[in-house]
Amino acid sequence: MRFNITDAVKHLIIINVVMFIGTVTLGDGKLFDSLFSMFFPTNDLFQPWQVVTHMFMHGSPAHLLFNMFALWMFGTPVEQRLGTKKFLFVYFSAGFGALLFQLGYYYVDYFTAMQSIADLNLSTELLHKIMNIDALSGDYIQGEILHQKMMPLLNEANFTTPITGDNFKSLFDLNVLNRSAMVGASGCIMGILAAFGMMNPNAELMMIFLPIPIKAKYFIPGIILLDIISAITGTSFFSPSNTAYMAHVGGAVIGFLIMWYWKKNEKDKYRWN
Repeated sequence: MRFNITDAVKHLIIINVVMFIGTVTLGDGKLFDSLFSMFFPTNDLFQPWQVVTHMFMHGSPAHLLFNMFALWMFGTPVEQRLGTKKFLFVYFSAGFGALLFQLGYYYVDYFTAMQSIADLNLSTELLHKIMNIDALSGDYIQGEILHQKMMPLLNEANFTTPITGDNFKSLFDLNVLNRSAMVGASGCIMGILAAFGMMNPNAELMMIFLPIPIKAKYFIPGIILLDIISAITGTSFFSPSNTAYMAHVGGAVIGFLIMWYWKKNEKDKYRWN
C-alpha cells in the first residue's frame, strides 16, 4: 500500500518531532518546557509566544506518537480536499480555539478560588508570590511544602490575618492552577478530526482497544462527549488524568464551526456528502 502524506501535514510532523527532540535533549529537559509550554497568564514563566509554541510541544513519546499518527491519518485526506491554506487555517484556528476553551475553563476555577480568599485582603504582589511558589515534590504539588514556603512570605509582608483551612485550600488550588502548563497538538487535531467527520460522515473509524467500526458522524461526537464528561467529573477514559479535556472540545467545536460555515455559504469548492 502506498504511503501518502501531504506537504503541510509532513512539515507539521517534522516541526513537532524536532521540538520534542529539543525538549528531551536540551537544558536537562526543562529549557523547552519553560520557554514554549503554555503557562497560565499569572505565571512568571508565561510569554506571549507560548500561545503558538505550545501546539508543537508534547509531554511524552506516546503523546507525540499518538498525535502525529492522528495528524497523518486524518490530516492528509483533509488537506487533500481543502488545500493547504484552508487546512492550515482550520488547524491553527482549532488550536487557538482549544486554548481559549481550556483557559476559560481554568478561569472559572480561578475566579471561584479568588472569591473564596477575598476576605484575606492579600495584596496583588503577595498573592502573585504565593501562586508562583514551587511546591513540587516529584510530579505533584504538596500542600505541606506550599505552607512551609508561604509562611516566610506572609511574615515578610507583616500579614497577620488568620488563614483558615478553606482559605489555604483555595491558595493551594490557585498555586496548582497557576503552575499548570498546556502542551500538545491535540486541540488542532480535534479540529481536523471534526473537519474529516463533516466531509466523510459515513467513514468507519475504530479505536485500537475497541475494534468495532463506527461511522464518523457517531464516533467523533462520542469522543467529544467523553471529553466533556472527563472535564466535569475528572474521570479519565482513554488519556492521562492531567489531559486538558476542554481543549479537545474547543478544537473540535472550532473545526466544526468553520466547516459548517464554509458548507452553509458554499465557499468550499468541493461537493459535500
